[in-house]
Amino acid sequence: MTPPLSSKNSPRFDRTSAAILDAGAQVFSAEGAGANLAAVAAAAGVSRATLYRYYANREALLDALSADALDAAARRLADAGLERATVEEAIERILRAFVALGDRYAVLTNDHATLETAHEQLAAPLQDVLARGIRTGVLRDDLSVEILYEFLAATILQAIKLNQRHRLGLEEASATAARFFLDGTRARN
Repeated sequence: MTPPLSSKNSPRFDRTSAAILDAGAQVFSAEGAGANLAAVAAAAGVSRATLYRYYANREALLDALSADALDAAARRLADAGLERATVEEAIERILRAFVALGDRYAVLTNDHATLETAHEQLAAPLQDVLARGIRTGVLRDDLSVEILYEFLAATILQAIKLNQRHRLGLEEASATAARFFLDGTRARN
C-alpha cells in the first residue's frame, strides 16, 4: 500500500497549501513573478505567517507552483488520448488541456528557466502529434516539427491570455486557437 502524500513530496499536501497555490497562480499570472506575497496571502484567505509556514519564500512558492503546473499539464496530456485521436482532434485536445490550466500554465511562462523546463517535460507528446501530422500529410512538410512546435506553443499562450482576459471562454479560446493553428499549418494541396 502506498503511503499518503506528505508536505515533503507533494506541493498540494492539504487545503491550505492548495488555497495558497491557487491564489499564487492567480496573483502571479496577473501581476508577474514579482507580485507581493501579501497579495497572495490575502487572495488565499490566510495570513502572511501562514503562507511562510508553507512556503518559506517567493522562490519556494514559485517552485511549488511550477511543479504543480507541470504535473497538471502532464496528467491532462496523458488523459487526452492523443495517440488514439486524429491529428486535428489531438491538436484540439492539446489546446483545451492547456487553456483549462490557465493561470497555472501562465505562471510557467513568467520565468524563462522554468518555461524551458516545462517545454522539455511537455514537448514530447506534442511533437509526436506534429510529427504524425507531417508523416500522414495532414500538416505541411516544409516546416520542421520544432518550428511547428514553437508555433503551437505560442498559440497555446495566446489562447490562455484571451481566456484569462475574458475575451473568449475556455471552449471558444481552445477551438479558435486550434482552427487558427491548423489553418496555418495544414498541408498544401
